Amino acid sequence: MSSILTNTSAMVALQTLRGLNTSMAKTQDEISTGKTVGSAKDNASVWAISKVMEADVKGFKGISDSLGLGESTVAVARQASETITDLLTDIKGKVVAAQEQNVDREKIQADIDALTGQIKSVVGAAQFNGLNLLKGTDDMNILSSLDRAGDGTVTASNITVARQDLTTDSGVYGSGTSLAANSVVANSATAVASAGNTAVITFNGTAADYSASAAVVTVGGVDLNFTGTTGDTEVEAAAFFSGAINALGLEGVTASAASGALTITSTLAFDEATVSVSGLTANAAGSVITSLNGTGSLSLTTGDIANRAEQIDFSTAAAVAEGDGYKVTIGTGSYNYVAGKYETMEDVAKGLKAAVDSAGLGGISTKVTQDATSGQWSLMVDNDGSNSASLSFSATGNAGGEASGGLFGLDSIDVTTNAGANAALDNVETLIANSIDAAASFGSAQGRIEIQSDFIGKLTDALKTGIGTLVDADMEEASARLQALQVQQQLGIQSLSIANQAPQNILALFR
Repeated sequence: MSSILTNTSAMVALQTLRGLNTSMAKTQDEISTGKTVGSAKDNASVWAISKVMEADVKGFKGISDSLGLGESTVAVARQASETITDLLTDIKGKVVAAQEQNVDREKIQADIDALTGQIKSVVGAAQFNGLNLLKGTDDMNILSSLDRAGDGTVTASNITVARQDLTTDSGVYGSGTSLAANSVVANSATAVASAGNTAVITFNGTAADYSASAAVVTVGGVDLNFTGTTGDTEVEAAAFFSGAINALGLEGVTASAASGALTITSTLAFDEATVSVSGLTANAAGSVITSLNGTGSLSLTTGDIANRAEQIDFSTAAAVAEGDGYKVTIGTGSYNYVAGKYETMEDVAKGLKAAVDSAGLGGISTKVTQDATSGQWSLMVDNDGSNSASLSFSATGNAGGEASGGLFGLDSIDVTTNAGANAALDNVETLIANSIDAAASFGSAQGRIEIQSDFIGKLTDALKTGIGTLVDADMEEASARLQALQVQQQLGIQSLSIANQAPQNILALFR
């Protein structure tokens, strides 16, 4: 049935044309924007995902900038630490040269002072954008990643770069919690004295016991043999060994004899004097009785005369926190060291050594040792008596201070005296080790930052690719679709034109 009121064909053609126009508009939009999902109405879920990922890409670009700034800062600190290591190595060469007696130590000291000044200059200049990692103890955090969990929560990750204080600051001794239990003077000694320690070997028996009999005393690895003759007694035995020991000329070891007692005295500062004793013939009635003054024990067969120095033993169990200060008192003076972050009892012992050596106390020398079995670190302090035969001696500690610099003691290196030159040799090794550790730490951090920066760049590219996969238009497909829609549009217009002519055909029926 045909109708002049309702043109169904035209309505169908019009709807088709409208749909084609809508599809063409969408395709043209894809071609012009390059996106198949340009807004939330195109595909809400995909659009939301793409926007979250775009935000992450934006964040990672900021992180890349942060890593670049951090890497530059660490690179400056690393280069400065390496330069300081080279300068300290030069100072070590000067200190070694000063060990000789026939050199101009004043000129060597002038060179050391100049190198010390250069080190301070390097430390002061080692900054990037105002941040200096060679001063202070606060760590530097570099934003390295934004980690998104499955539930959408985001957490920030940081690369922590530990500062390496390479200043010569002495620090500030605190008044917090007592740490006295962590530094104990061995054998409860209250003074460091110049008197040596002794071993006493007492020969007992009758004259017949020493006739045609033998005894051996070994001192410092040297065997001394006594063979008695008719009439010899314990007096001759003791006198023989006394003269024989003194004739050896062992450094710091002397002997004396009185009434059959042989007294061996050792004034060795940091080393023990070994003593071995073997008695008379097996069937002799005489005996050898031994005793020891000082730490250790001397048996009939072997023993040691303890070193003269007193020592402070540091705890093997207690941890060292930033600001922990330890103090040693020698005579009327007190000398302290305040630990920084990540330091150990080894650092404390070496720091206290530097503090005592820096004071230039006449007759006082120091040494840091570690027990091979327990791993315990100790500071040994010796008094040769050149200024005072005995000085009071104690140790304590308190928390809550401000850390000493990693090159503490550098200012006080003085090679103009024998004692100063000897002390400087050990202390400069500690300073070199500190600067090497600092450079190595910065090098590791810089390497990690470079790896993370490279990863962030690749991750950003991967995210961009993923976003493109979700929202970018397939231009080949869009182009082909546009051509097809253009043809369909032309056909649609023609169909609508034909449909609009139908009422005119009805009019022809009434002519």
